[in-house]
Amino acid sequence: MVGPLYKNLDTAMEDNEEELNNIQDIDDDDDVEEEEEEQNWDDWTADGEEGEEDDLQLLCLFCENRFKSSGSLFDHCFSSHSFDFKTIKTTFKLDFYGCFKLINYVRSQVANNQCWSCGSTCKSRQALQDHLHEPSGFENSNLPWDNDMYLKPYMEEDNLLYSFDEDEEVDDDDDTVRNIDGFEKMSIDDETDLESYASDLNLLKSCKENEVKGGTSVSATNGESSDDKRSSNSFVKAANRDIMIVNKDYFGSYSSFGIHKEMISDKVRTDAYRQAIVDNPSLIKGAVVLDVGCGTGILSLFAAQGGASMVNAVEASGKMATVASQIAKDNGLLWNEVTNGSTKQENGVVKVINSMVEDLIESGQIKPKSVDVLVSEWMGYCLLYESMLSSVLVARDHWLKPGGAILPDTATMFVAGFGKGATSIPFWENVYGFNMSSIGNELVKDAAHIPIVDVVDGNNLVTNTALLQAFDLATMKPDEVDFTASVQLEQKSSNSTGVESTTTKCYGVVLWFETSFTSRFCKEAPTVLSTSPYTPPTHWAQTLLTLNEPISLSSKMLTTKSRAMVGSEVNPAVKIGARISIARGVEHRSIDISLEVTAIGFDGQKQKWPVQLFNMR
Repeated sequence: MVGPLYKNLDTAMEDNEEELNNIQDIDDDDDVEEEEEEQNWDDWTADGEEGEEDDLQLLCLFCENRFKSSGSLFDHCFSSHSFDFKTIKTTFKLDFYGCFKLINYVRSQVANNQCWSCGSTCKSRQALQDHLHEPSGFENSNLPWDNDMYLKPYMEEDNLLYSFDEDEEVDDDDDTVRNIDGFEKMSIDDETDLESYASDLNLLKSCKENEVKGGTSVSATNGESSDDKRSSNSFVKAANRDIMIVNKDYFGSYSSFGIHKEMISDKVRTDAYRQAIVDNPSLIKGAVVLDVGCGTGILSLFAAQGGASMVNAVEASGKMATVASQIAKDNGLLWNEVTNGSTKQENGVVKVINSMVEDLIESGQIKPKSVDVLVSEWMGYCLLYESMLSSVLVARDHWLKPGGAILPDTATMFVAGFGKGATSIPFWENVYGFNMSSIGNELVKDAAHIPIVDVVDGNNLVTNTALLQAFDLATMKPDEVDFTASVQLEQKSSNSTGVESTTTKCYGVVLWFETSFTSRFCKEAPTVLSTSPYTPPTHWAQTLLTLNEPISLSSKMLTTKSRAMVGSEVNPAVKIGARISIARGVEHRSIDISLEVTAIGFDGQKQKWPVQLFNMR
């Protein structure tokens, strides 16, 4: 498997130290002042910020004028600079972070006397002012500001970045929950379900598709200038070039035999596929099979062993396609083509095709709707890393017969909270008798920026397990790969009876998946491939998302009431509400993950933390 092979927090920090130095946390403003140790945010009101709003000075995006509200600033930008923020936001469906990146992008362009819309460079700031025009030529899938580099504020102390959505805030009342950093406010009814009150940020929907698609332009003119077209084409070419580079590195990495040894040696993985293919003769015998991403060809060999009449083994890596052909030949299973143009079958049914799925469609080597069974081991870390599922769905829609089988046919993601035992803290607490816990605490704090791939023992989970998302591979659409889901986690029940519940700390959430070969297609021998912490480990391990700070949990109400923050040791939460978004990232084949958590107290009090963003690449 290609990806962040972080087997512990220490390794993750060593491998990502340079990258972490460049990360701009949107939450940095939390450090402006030390929060009161036991502040209860349920008592927060907007009154305390009246003086601050009077002093707000918001600098125009294009000139030196300053304003006291974002509304008046954007009205000025529209009337004086042809920049309609609200229309752009609505047209391109920009979420908070999309707007955040747009503002930083515009400021960076203006600083270089470049038009934010068409990219033209002007000789002076005044020339730029005269040039500014309504935007045109943008495509939804290729917005120039849709780059994580613009999550870093271009201008120091840019108050506009934290107030541009002020008009969307609702009136406060007794049940208002506020993000600690002030990014968002929302009104919550105590009886409302988490999923219905959680803000529909869709933090990660601004991702690039595998191919550049046409979008709706924001233009008040009937046509676009040649400069607009050149600018738009440059964005398309740059995106395609980035995808080609990533694909080359991705498929090239699978030329390493070590990766294939690791995957084949994963007994849980390989046995599940072997059972699904070999032990279901009513499905495989006499069938035309398509193996997407065949690697060494092990699944194709299983299909041939199970009695398939033809196996199309598709592999994008040139080296591995050659290797798979040689292995099939060495085992008497390679399909042979005679040079005179006629085709004969000499005990061989495996035909290896060196191509990406998307390119293979154009070549016509496999007839549309001619495949009985599509099999692929497409899963990555956190199930969706590497985004190979998109290619599998393309293959399904183009080649699979109506009613044909796809193996596996379902995939399910799960989530649970983990405790201190799943972190590196215990190791550092006793190093040859010396207390080095400060290192462990620092590593856990830094791990709040990056996902950790590691094997977690089920004994280190401190909450119940919740179903996060389920996919039906036979019917799902490609855009369903991106999703947002909400769950509630409670303290895990003790096996002992009659023992009073103790308070535990949840340091983060761990994600894992199961893929199933159900009886829908595997009638004789359905099977499940699980990467759960409660089952034997696989090479996928699990994916850990570490919280900025641990949340205390208890299933038993404390005898004394406390006004301290919900989730603290003196006022533990009874539930943790977690809202998780996973989407294809800006960088091709990567995924972005966002995590929002809310601690819920016994009396209904709630404490919400700022959104955390994680990228797997």
